[in-house]
Amino acid sequence: MKLLLVLIAAFISLASANAARAQTIPHEIWGKWVVRRILPTDTISCWGDAQPKTLLHTEIEYLPEVFRWKDVVTKHPVATSKVVTAQQFHDDNSGGAVDSSQVTFHQLGIKAGAAVEITIHHPPANITGATVEIPGDDVVLKDKDTIIFSACNIYFEAKRISAKTTGTQERRR
Repeated sequence: MKLLLVLIAAFISLASANAARAQTIPHEIWGKWVVRRILPTDTISCWGDAQPKTLLHTEIEYLPEVFRWKDVVTKHPVATSKVVTAQQFHDDNSGGAVDSSQVTFHQLGIKAGAAVEITIHHPPANITGATVEIPGDDVVLKDKDTIIFSACNIYFEAKRISAKTTGTQERRR
């Protein structure tokens, strides 16, 4: 009986670990993306007015074994992906006080009740001195050609400009 309980506990532990499983860059975001706009949110940022504008029109590239923003390249990154509900996203990315940062799917233009969030793990980067994040290292899929990410608590929208051909597409040719 004890062995059965141990096996059940191990199975449950393994199942929960797979909920946000580590992997290479997920194929859903392979390709090149251009940062198109700053999204209006009720957040408090560590940046002034000038820094967010420097991200506009920059390019992010995701490949199975590479993550790149401008000339910052991370090779062989480990990524995790999970489904987050609108409420989970708000709770994870908003402050607890009335006058603290508040961000919602509605502000980001996400109409669905849940979305896929992909996080790319990498060594700290020195992009502006105010943050160690790389733009595009934590994204929410708005749709197949639009991603949302934040840098210094400012939210940006990027649009796909090209996608790498998958094996399935190659077999159709």
